[in-house]
Amino acid sequence: MKVIAIDDEPLALKQLTAYIKKIPFLELAGECQNAIEAKEILENEDIDAMFCDINMPDLNGMDFVKSLAAPPLIVFTTAYSEYAVEGFKVNAVDYLLKPFGLNEFKAAANKLKDRYEMMHSDGHPVQEDSDTNMFLKTDYKVVNVDISDIFYIEGMSEYLRIYFDKEDRKPIIVLMSMKKMEERLPAYFMRIHRSYIVNLKKIKEVNKNRVIMDKDTYLPIGEMYKEAFTAYLNSRFLGK
Repeated sequence: MKVIAIDDEPLALKQLTAYIKKIPFLELAGECQNAIEAKEILENEDIDAMFCDINMPDLNGMDFVKSLAAPPLIVFTTAYSEYAVEGFKVNAVDYLLKPFGLNEFKAAANKLKDRYEMMHSDGHPVQEDSDTNMFLKTDYKVVNVDISDIFYIEGMSEYLRIYFDKEDRKPIIVLMSMKKMEERLPAYFMRIHRSYIVNLKKIKEVNKNRVIMDKDTYLPIGEMYKEAFTAYLNSRFLGK
């Protein structure tokens, strides 16, 4: 994937480009200190994605993305958490809150890769790789979990209960935070409530303030997550 990095702070831009170079499936096509430089690259090259700071002089990152007729995939970087919901409104793949480390960057890059492969699969299965599964410790043993089999995840204080869409597989309980799980999951998972993360591919229906996963499973949409979830739905809605 050809990507560009945009940040008006030289040290932040240097760190961002260093992280990009550590990810095998990312190719750095340009380093920009403002939106004008980035726009010139976008007009002359086919860019798949960009890591874009929001707080920049002249034209901030959010307004820059909104000005593009056909923006590439976006990962926003900023020191201000209040931009998170607005980022989802423009269908950003992820949102990195400064200061972020390499592990957080890798998680965002993997989400970017997942979204890119979904867009270019043409309805055909994407070849599986090591990111399709994870090992989790539960009940004094380690189990191998196929991420695509996860139905939804329920947060319970310091623990998570993971449900699967296979009738013969019981839920498992793991010691992990919701935040850490969010960072590990691919782009087709979304947190819709402080206590729930859902597999977006397995949603059957959205009815008012709840998500219907199956005839027996109704999950609430929290006020804090409602706007971002609605933006996701609108980006995929067909019809009037």
